[in-house]
Amino acid sequence: MSKMMFDYTKSILERVSFDPVLFYKELEKAIRTLLPYEMEQLQEWLLNFIVGKPELKECLLLVKV
Repeated sequence: MSKMMFDYTKSILERVSFDPVLFYKELEKAIRTLLPYEMEQLQEWLLNFIVGKPELKECLLLVKV
């Protein structure tokens, strides 16, 4: 079940990545929802995902992932 939640979280973040404010809100929800080991996976995924999206890097600083 947790793999499904992690995949769902990634898909939501991908869909809202056009808007940094929405991305930030969904990232906060993910932090509250995911398990600690899933958070590690999310951190790795986020670092790869935002490489070409400088506007989203600020969201990571605000949430302190």
